[in-house]
Amino acid sequence: MDQTYTPREADAAAKATTARPDVTVFFDQRTFSAQYVVADPATGKCAIIDPVLDFDEKSGSTSTENADRLLAFVADKGLELEWILDTHPHADHFSAAGYLKEKTGRPIAIGEKVVEVQKLWKTIYNWPDFKADGSQWDRLFADGDTFTIGSLPARVMFSPGHTLASITYVIGDAAFVHDTLFMPDSGTARCDFPGGSAKRLWKSIQDILSLPDETRIFVGHDYQPGGREPRFESTVAEQKATNSHMSKCETEADFVAVREARDRTLPMPKLILHALQVNMNAGQLPAPETNGKRYLKFPLNALEGASWG
Repeated sequence: MDQTYTPREADAAAKATTARPDVTVFFDQRTFSAQYVVADPATGKCAIIDPVLDFDEKSGSTSTENADRLLAFVADKGLELEWILDTHPHADHFSAAGYLKEKTGRPIAIGEKVVEVQKLWKTIYNWPDFKADGSQWDRLFADGDTFTIGSLPARVMFSPGHTLASITYVIGDAAFVHDTLFMPDSGTARCDFPGGSAKRLWKSIQDILSLPDETRIFVGHDYQPGGREPRFESTVAEQKATNSHMSKCETEADFVAVREARDRTLPMPKLILHALQVNMNAGQLPAPETNGKRYLKFPLNALEGASWG
């Protein structure tokens, strides 16, 4: 995809691709999720991306072990947290954004299309009074929005397909793509959730692969195919050359056929109905009821046609 820049835009683009954040990954083996601390080496300012709130569906227990590990790292390294960022409302783990905001007072953010996810899922959960306006977050990012982490330039790319609201954060020379691309040996993300679209994912991935070849790609999950060690970082060049879906699908039609055939074989994530009611509310757990306990709402037969796992 060709891009034309004015001289000022070209200068800004050059600065963005030469800025190199320090990226530290924290892997949650329970959900195969990658959480990131992204730091500006010049100022010590940082952001946390896609933090996990621990949840055990068998006992109903919650824990802040993952989130506290992130905070401990930030403190130990003498970093200053500026942002708590989610790429989308996750279907396979609870977001710890709400907990981290409560602990730090720092702003939480997500893509503005989260309101479309809220509208869709408030119907599924039969919550007519739920506020589907995104007001649960401090900032809703639109496509093309820019911000900074210390002196690092950051830009938002709208990346739908996996969900209605997915975004990519391009921070210096690093792109945090979560559920769009996986590591090259794992291909691409599924598109069969409510609001998903393989056609839209194809376009989103084309936009990501239009970034400079040396751009570092950081993924949101790694399922360790073949039992290999978990991996989270590649480059645009590597993804174009060896991604098991994108290197073989030359057209949108090819990709849609491959992606939809694969999705028809996949069971729903085991936590999708647990997680969405929390994550569409910015990681806030349900309010305690009169007995002081919190309860999740679990709709039956809400995802008809899904493969049984």
